[in-house]
Amino acid sequence: MLSIIIALLLNLLIETSVSFSVVVPRDPVVAHVGSTVILPCWINPPENAEDLEICWYRKEFNNPVLHYKDGKIQDIQEEPYRNRTSLSPRSGQSGGLKDGDVSLRLEKLRIQDENSFHCYVSGERSYSSEEVVLKITALGSTPVLVPKLLDDGRVNISCRSSGWYPEPNVTWTSDDGKVLHPGGSSHSRGADEMFSVHSWTAVSRSDALLVSCSISIITGELKESRMDVQAIVVSDSSGLWKGPFLIVLSVLLCLILGLVGLILYKYRDKLTGNKSANQNCEEGTMKNLKNKVVEDMTIEELRQHAVEITIDREHSHPDLTVSKDCKIMRDSPRYDHTGEGFPYELCAFGAQRFTSGRHYWEVELGRENTPAKNYWLIGVVKHGNFNVRNRSALTPSSGFWFLCSDGSNGFHTNTVTPVTFSLTPRPERLGVLLDYDEGQLSFYNIKESKHLLTISTRFSGSVVPLFNPGVGDDSPLTILGCPEPVESAEESSQPLLSKNSSNV
Repeated sequence: MLSIIIALLLNLLIETSVSFSVVVPRDPVVAHVGSTVILPCWINPPENAEDLEICWYRKEFNNPVLHYKDGKIQDIQEEPYRNRTSLSPRSGQSGGLKDGDVSLRLEKLRIQDENSFHCYVSGERSYSSEEVVLKITALGSTPVLVPKLLDDGRVNISCRSSGWYPEPNVTWTSDDGKVLHPGGSSHSRGADEMFSVHSWTAVSRSDALLVSCSISIITGELKESRMDVQAIVVSDSSGLWKGPFLIVLSVLLCLILGLVGLILYKYRDKLTGNKSANQNCEEGTMKNLKNKVVEDMTIEELRQHAVEITIDREHSHPDLTVSKDCKIMRDSPRYDHTGEGFPYELCAFGAQRFTSGRHYWEVELGRENTPAKNYWLIGVVKHGNFNVRNRSALTPSSGFWFLCSDGSNGFHTNTVTPVTFSLTPRPERLGVLLDYDEGQLSFYNIKESKHLLTISTRFSGSVVPLFNPGVGDDSPLTILGCPEPVESAEESSQPLLSKNSSNV
């Protein structure tokens, strides 16, 4: 009897000791946005998995990416993965479930899919679980290179591209392999979570025959464009398109086009009986204003888009003193700024929301007989992002875009790659143009008639104006009333100077 009991116990011990484990790759699985990927997972030692429970999940077992049980896939699934997942052999040599291959097939990859996926397998007497890391990449567009001749004879080359993930690197090289230092680079992240990049560099005639801008991601994949610098310089050095000749030609061309346009409008009016020539001219002017490049717009053209801006008292920082008309603000006497650096938390928000179109406003940064403010922050923010604690919270991915003046520390943007620079003289009146549809936020020194900076991004939802008066200045920050068009014919007809302007 005792021997029978011992035999039964030994047999039970042998049966319960039969177990398996799941095996997954050690390295992350890398795949492109929009593609299909297999996340490998298999049982060791191999056994038929058709009667086992298989669960793929990211964070919670009860909210699976795929759940297989009782011989079929269950209708319990994390919503974003519906109709995108299935069990699939990891290779052509695999026998699938019958050989213990429980790999996951994931289709139409998104950036949001980047994560750790848990492969869980359970039987009657054993279970095992491991993680598979999925990395998502996106190869952006071929860089677009645009040259611009500088006053000192050099050529500034701008390089733009979009649709990258993760954040790409930009490298400038000459035809002899020499790495060129960029004049600046900026990254922005859109609503689709992909990155756009803008970089620029200035080269002289002797730098290189060809200049290359290459944009790459961590996988080593890249896209590159080249430009023949010598050809640009030669086309300009002939002298035909410089100086007085260019001015005379431009004037003649404008006169001819204007005359032809006037004749066509009058002829059209007489023939069809449609709107008057004045009405057509006015509509044509507004259409041109809408399509005009922001760097080339005159003050009068900017003010065609002027809107009235006031402060939203309810959501602004409690240590701000705001005037009754909600136009003037400064730090309150009770505000004790004991920390170092700029007081980023001291923000005020505009009461007006924008979801499309162009909108322009002006801000006074000084007052009569008082130097221009040293400390201020001006831009836009996605509506609802009112909780500001420090600089790390004010990022484009959090819905903030701005230009900041930090006293002796200079001026900087909050782009993914911050751009720091100096402005001389300091702006006494700042113009701000929000072009929602084009994804541009532009700043202008109104007194100097100069375009300062354009931040390129992609807006979503409602955005509102953003202000911060800083601390330590005698002058407050004043939002001006809806500005009147410039009266001086000379001032209104000249485009804003853009010698020191830049785009980020």
